[in-house]
Amino acid sequence: MNQVAGGGAGTGRREVLRVGAAALLLGAAGCTGKGKPQTAAPSSSGVASTSTAGTATPETPTSGAPTPETPTPGTPAPTPLPERPLWQPGPDEIQPDVKRRAVELVVALGAWPPGGQGVEAARARVAALGLPPALAEQAGPLAPAAAEASLEVVVAQYGGILDDSASVLVVCRQWTRGPDGSVAEGGTTVDVRLSRAEPRWTVTALHPGVAGPAAAAPSATVARVLAEPRIELPPEAAADLRGGAVHDSVLEAMLRLAGPYTLLVSVVRTGHPLDVFGTTRPSDHPLGRAFDVWRIDGMAVVDRATPRRLVESFMRDAAAAGSYNVGGPVAIPGAGSQFFTDDTHHDHCHVGFNH
Repeated sequence: MNQVAGGGAGTGRREVLRVGAAALLLGAAGCTGKGKPQTAAPSSSGVASTSTAGTATPETPTSGAPTPETPTPGTPAPTPLPERPLWQPGPDEIQPDVKRRAVELVVALGAWPPGGQGVEAARARVAALGLPPALAEQAGPLAPAAAEASLEVVVAQYGGILDDSASVLVVCRQWTRGPDGSVAEGGTTVDVRLSRAEPRWTVTALHPGVAGPAAAAPSATVARVLAEPRIELPPEAAADLRGGAVHDSVLEAMLRLAGPYTLLVSVVRTGHPLDVFGTTRPSDHPLGRAFDVWRIDGMAVVDRATPRRLVESFMRDAAAAGSYNVGGPVAIPGAGSQFFTDDTHHDHCHVGFNH
């Protein structure tokens, strides 16, 4: 997420949850400003982000949920969809319930048991969270036509956090069951917009990212990044690279930083707000000129146990790799406007480019 001139990610285990036919009810416990409720569109061509395992208790299925079909006797049982514990914010998060609230909604919309598909069942799950049921109609790619789905929240990162509003970028992997019983893997990044309310923050809108189609043939630099084992990309970010809409400055910086570091990237282009949150300044992300990193060498940026010297070293090396706008949780004095820190970048490092 960018902050200063237009640019602008925690360790924990990746966690997946299959949601029951009704919603999960979880315990209560973000770049800054009031951003436009928009998400990057495809182009034409917890301290150690301690993600602790949460246990969700499904509610009794609602009357609106479809009844799962009974397998035909003698038919082999289909391969189970992946299941993981629910992602939870760690103890060093700023406003942890904001992230928890966003994750609750995304999981409720993006995972369901056999027969739990459809808008009406999704509306029931959202309503059980105490959120507006109409949010189910904004699920987009989170709710494909599949009889069963499971979802992993890789990380929840701030796109912006202010006193009364926030953007949380929920980075997901998703598995869906095809009509023939096969399992398809995909994923998206959802920009969840929230506002302060009592007793908990509420969700006002969500904007699932939709990456553009893959280019006929990736460039040699894209192929190198995708093949680099020290760079890990979630589904939407990898799709951004395959689509050919990411500047070479970003790709080359990733490769350079992957020499001394192992990088877990959260967001590149798709799924990020169009403007720096709380401003009317265009973000570098939708232009394909920025990327965010939420884990460095296996350690979450948000985790205070992660050595600050490691994070500062990464930020300085990102600037040396050509970034004009480096954000993170560490204040680097005497560096002019090239570096910045704020609450939004408490949980990730932003690396932005102006060309």
